[in-house]
Amino acid sequence: MARLALLSVSNKTGLIDLARSLVEEFDFDLISSGGTAQALKDAGLPVTKVADYTSSPEILGGRVKTLHPRIHGGILARRDVPQDITDLENNQIRPIDLVVVNLYPFEETIAKPGVTLSQAVEQIDIGGPAMLRASSKNFAHLTVLSDPAQYDEYLQELRQNNGEASLEFRQKAALKGFSHTASYDQAIASYLAGTQQHTLSGTQLQSLRYGENPHQPAAWYQTGTTPTGWTAATKLQGKELSYNNLVDLEAARRIIAEFTDTPAATIIKHTNPCGTALGSSISEAYQKAFNADSTSAFGGIVALNRPIDAATASELTKTFLECVVAPSCDPKAQEILSKKSNVRVLTLPDLSSGPKDTVKAIAGGFLVQSSDDVIADTNQWQVVTERQPTASELAELLFAWKVCKHVKSNAIVVTSDRTTLGVGAGQMNRVGSVKIALEQAGEKAKGAILASDGFFPFDDSVRTAAAAGITALVQPGGSLRDQDSIKAANELGLVMVFTGVRHFLH
Repeated sequence: MARLALLSVSNKTGLIDLARSLVEEFDFDLISSGGTAQALKDAGLPVTKVADYTSSPEILGGRVKTLHPRIHGGILARRDVPQDITDLENNQIRPIDLVVVNLYPFEETIAKPGVTLSQAVEQIDIGGPAMLRASSKNFAHLTVLSDPAQYDEYLQELRQNNGEASLEFRQKAALKGFSHTASYDQAIASYLAGTQQHTLSGTQLQSLRYGENPHQPAAWYQTGTTPTGWTAATKLQGKELSYNNLVDLEAARRIIAEFTDTPAATIIKHTNPCGTALGSSISEAYQKAFNADSTSAFGGIVALNRPIDAATASELTKTFLECVVAPSCDPKAQEILSKKSNVRVLTLPDLSSGPKDTVKAIAGGFLVQSSDDVIADTNQWQVVTERQPTASELAELLFAWKVCKHVKSNAIVVTSDRTTLGVGAGQMNRVGSVKIALEQAGEKAKGAILASDGFFPFDDSVRTAAAAGITALVQPGGSLRDQDSIKAANELGLVMVFTGVRHFLH
């Protein structure tokens, strides 16, 4: 008798190819439900609907269809227990050899703006987790697949082992099934609990060579059931990603996400930008970012908000870089980059989407905050000086402010021509950051813009900036001595803008 496979998936990626191989290569019969059954039928594949197999119609609008003894008996039966086999025969139940299930898109649903509680609750899968848990429990006798990424590996198992999946593969697949249901349930619990409970969980993608330092073990985990962000990126070439690579790549992504309308490039070292720039082309933007601090750019992490073309690829190969990420990479560019085989080149079509929360571990617990994703709006800014900014100055102030948001506090950024000239990051006092940024900018500070992530508690930094040639400043405002800074700016003929928003980054 042909073996029986149960297919019931929300994510139908790879479904038809898998089903066709099961039927044509390995003589499986297929049973399925709902949209999965229709997709198989539309592809011309023989499939029996679950309702026909169980002789029980789908009820409650499809809420109840696989919760039936003929389904769960076929999944849970132990093939080496005589009474189980007898029970199957007495109840006309076929043993199920393969279960292919993934769950309703609950996490994708709650991520949508404006989703209601009833809409979210409707995406809580019941039958799917029951089948996943049952088949994962009985891995000694069947295989469960909960991720389309497993399909090819499963088919290779069958081809290499006379149509059988090895026990080792089945156990590994069962673990993935349990991890899938665990993260799914935790997402539901966290959503319903709101701010009262925050559950952090993930599935390990890979062990990393080490963490920030060689003596620190590290691993990379995926949250949720669907690859997103860096887990959805494609690595075109280069060595394995390290812990520090991934941390810096995320810092680069956050900066590049600020710029969508104009080609932009940023180069990151130790999570801080050593060069960020806009250009008329992505090649020009990268060259401007590189020239902003070519010394620090050596060994840097590059993020681009446009596809890598041949001209940009040629520039990227002129220095040693750790990683490059862009939405895509032209074939000619990929050929050029391949000459630098050690550089890690990644493509991530969606560089703008990031986590809604940030988490930091502390002794005895962890801290959770919403991500700093406030969009700068110059209409909400307040010009507090007598001199008003020109349209060009206002655009430069906005650029500087967007970059400053992603520099470690105390943060100072000096820019001109939509290019960073000097960056003062992570200093214990703002005066020190101002000094570092202005010294790095040098003579180029004349006529440039200065941004500060926090307010100036005294007027000394304003006077230091003016002495270096700065003509306009942007800062949050909010100091008890704001008036001292405003007075100094007016005395020196500067523009000063208050944003009303602070961007500390610790």
